[in-house]
Amino acid sequence: MKKSIVVLCVSIAFGFSIANAQSVKKQEKNKMSLLNKEFTTSSGLKYVITKEGNGQRAIAGDNVIVHYTGKLTNDTIFDSSVNRNQPFKFKLGVGQVIAGWDEGIALLNVGDKAVLTIPANLGYGSRDMGTIPANSTLIFEVELLGIVEKPKPYDVSKLDTVTTETGLKYIKVKTSEGVQAESGKMVSVHYTGYFENGNIFDSSIERGEPITFPLGQKRVIAGWEEGISKLKVGEKARMIIPYQLAYGENGRPPAIPAKATLIFDVELVDVK
Repeated sequence: MKKSIVVLCVSIAFGFSIANAQSVKKQEKNKMSLLNKEFTTSSGLKYVITKEGNGQRAIAGDNVIVHYTGKLTNDTIFDSSVNRNQPFKFKLGVGQVIAGWDEGIALLNVGDKAVLTIPANLGYGSRDMGTIPANSTLIFEVELLGIVEKPKPYDVSKLDTVTTETGLKYIKVKTSEGVQAESGKMVSVHYTGYFENGNIFDSSIERGEPITFPLGQKRVIAGWEEGISKLKVGEKARMIIPYQLAYGENGRPPAIPAKATLIFDVELVDVK
């Protein structure tokens, strides 16, 4: 009797295993059935997924990295990041690219390849772009290579805040023995700028390129001139800049509101 029960249990387990394997295969078949099929969105964008990746889905506000080849309907190539071996980076969903791209890339996961057929109204419309004639339908072979991770605020919870005579506050997050930033020298700085509510308004990290400027020549706001001069190469700090040392009573609409206190997490990358 015990042997029969064991055999029965093994048989049931084996049956579940087969059923599970068949279910997985069915799911994979359904997933594969989406490949190489053309879909049309309500805006008129057409897209075909030619390869499926397994990365995260791109959403508005993400900084994405894309390889692409752009063609006219007669197969003439007008631009290609692949040929240049230089992927294109941009912020999705904020109008930095044509509408067809903002919509199409948001349909992809990292690792996906697709063909986007973009009607003129989602491309360059009636504008003549030289290599792209007016009212052109555009065909893009695209691959979503990656999504740039959003900057994370520095943890300053247990660190001392220094307040200067001007009202600038700064907190050293990391110290080093690197070259001191001095007036008259070229400095390179990575930064992320936050409002007091924690929202990011600008970030060199998202762009993947630090800002470079001559210190002491009023090329940046007064709070930066003072704050960066207190750093050495390799050091990181948070600067809390009152509006008097930033963009003043009027701010810089629409990006910076009036009388805005600005918070910058900065890293001094280089001094020359």
